[in-house]
Amino acid sequence: MNTTKLLILLCIISIQVIVAQENNANGNSEIVKGSPLVSPQIQVIPIKDSKNNRQYELYIELPEDYSENTNKTYPVLYYTDAVWHREILSACQEYILEDVILVGISWQLDINSALKKERGAHVSRFRDYSISKHSNPEIQAKYQMGQAKTHLGFIRDNVIKYVENTYRSDPNSRTYFGYSLSGEFGVYILMTQPDTFNNYIIGSPTIKDEVDYLSELNAEFGPFETSNRNSSLNANVFISYGSLEKEIEPIDTFVKLLKDRRDGGLAVLKEVIDGTHGTAFPTTAIRSATWLSSIINPISSDNYDVSFWDMAHLNNAFVTTTPEDRKDGILVDTLAVNTKDRNAILTLSQEIFEGIHGSYDAVLVSHKNKLVFESYYKKGRINVPHGQASAVKAYTSLVLGRAIQMGYLSMEDLNKPLISFLKDINPKKITKGAEKITLHKALTMHGGLAIDNDTWKDIEKDSIRLKGQGLVQTLLEQTKPITSESQTYLYGNFNPMLVMTVIDAVVPGTAENFIKTELLDKLGITNYKWSNHISGLPEAGWRVSMMSRDMIKLGNLVLNKGKLHGEQLISAEYLATATSGIVKPTEDWMPKDYRYGYFWYQTLIKVGDKSYDASFAWGGGGQRVIVIAALDLTLVISGHDREDKIMTPITEIIIPAFDSK
Repeated sequence: MNTTKLLILLCIISIQVIVAQENNANGNSEIVKGSPLVSPQIQVIPIKDSKNNRQYELYIELPEDYSENTNKTYPVLYYTDAVWHREILSACQEYILEDVILVGISWQLDINSALKKERGAHVSRFRDYSISKHSNPEIQAKYQMGQAKTHLGFIRDNVIKYVENTYRSDPNSRTYFGYSLSGEFGVYILMTQPDTFNNYIIGSPTIKDEVDYLSELNAEFGPFETSNRNSSLNANVFISYGSLEKEIEPIDTFVKLLKDRRDGGLAVLKEVIDGTHGTAFPTTAIRSATWLSSIINPISSDNYDVSFWDMAHLNNAFVTTTPEDRKDGILVDTLAVNTKDRNAILTLSQEIFEGIHGSYDAVLVSHKNKLVFESYYKKGRINVPHGQASAVKAYTSLVLGRAIQMGYLSMEDLNKPLISFLKDINPKKITKGAEKITLHKALTMHGGLAIDNDTWKDIEKDSIRLKGQGLVQTLLEQTKPITSESQTYLYGNFNPMLVMTVIDAVVPGTAENFIKTELLDKLGITNYKWSNHISGLPEAGWRVSMMSRDMIKLGNLVLNKGKLHGEQLISAEYLATATSGIVKPTEDWMPKDYRYGYFWYQTLIKVGDKSYDASFAWGGGGQRVIVIAALDLTLVISGHDREDKIMTPITEIIIPAFDSK
């Protein structure tokens, strides 16, 4: 989509509504004359508020392929202030939201004619969209403000039921769009009956007098509890305002209220749009439509760029047993397991989407080097890199294996003093016993560094002191003496950075370039983010984001003993050692049957009376690349779960499906 062209188009067709939006923010406007709505692609449906005997209209626009795909259901975008918003949202449907049904809800048609003549066809919005009564008795008597609850009942009982009984709509993908006063109405829906919609687009809501009441509603709803899914608002929220608006503090306060819930089922994105209350409207429509597209589609738009924690949750799980060939270097095939196992995997997928097993974003399965199962949930997207947490340590190990394969290091070098590779280290200033630290010790988390946390907090921000090999110099200056007794298993990021510093010292150019050209480029991994440490070196233990499909590539490289297209990319001897169970981790949070190699974990997975050796990269939140060579199997898991208990259903349901296949 050409966003620039769409923006120009929307600006042109929005000129007529900008003044109306701005003037009506506080219920003040000049007369706006209504005109008949005539458009060949719009169905105009009369509809009555059955409880209050009020007449409205629905303006319904169906996707172009609606009549052709009779087995397909469609997301629905419901919008208020329909006459003002229809043209903009129709354009968005044409360019961004092609698979969405648009449902515009009109103002009341049969309202008092004298009042309509005085204030305009839109006069009912003051009553229907406002949360509270007006403080002026005369104004209140005239406009009957504060009936948001009543209007919400009409939408729930009449509008949504009509749409879902008449059209092939997806009840799991309802979106509300409101701006200004109708944005206030959206806030009210979210805080009183959030299950009305799955997604809320709230532009410049007029809530300056409602913050205290909204705080009360939040308190009534109660805090979020991880163990209680009903305690979540379970909604995606896009909220925005213009950079030149006057009343932004109440909106910021409301956004903070939402984020302070720390609600696992609530995703909130705030956007500040250039312009005033009125002129920000067209861009709000475009930005929010792009945001919505990323929710109803597992492939995000190219121009959708938000942080992981602001990423909205998918409305539906994307699950396929016949992954698409995306020309990304991954071979694909069909999930060839028996019907019982296939159904069990699909049931598990729905359970993962529902959060029964925690907060996970993707599960992929490759069998015999072909992707046969691909699924995305919550914050997972096919084309968006996902944080890898400590799985990065295992990737760093692969980088070292590449350096060995290319001859920059040898297997014998793994047992030499690490400082022997670092020519910039001043041995006169480092701690006693520093020569005991080898690459082998560092790779197995047995480096033996013991540094005071408070002291290191003061040092770790000094980029000049820590630059390059200055990091290792400082670590060896600050640590207690290295002894055989101190070199016990201690999980953390110091040891990985020792390894990365050696890589940077021995390869041509920089470690950053080496990672790119000698590992990632060769695997066709181009859409990623590998952050740098304050030392200027690439991070070695975390702060890397990568797509789930690219994680499969790394796993298959291990499965194939370091070979890629016939080329020995990673030293086979090194890789065999790296993925074996060399030492026993001693951290309380690690399962008792896990062992540790060179930044890779190893364990046995039982399937019936059989046991299979599994090697895997593992990072916090549930990031895993699991390789089971005996089954020709690579599994990838991405997530953001605190307890990370996904391995139980993976080992009980998915892995056994490939036993003896």
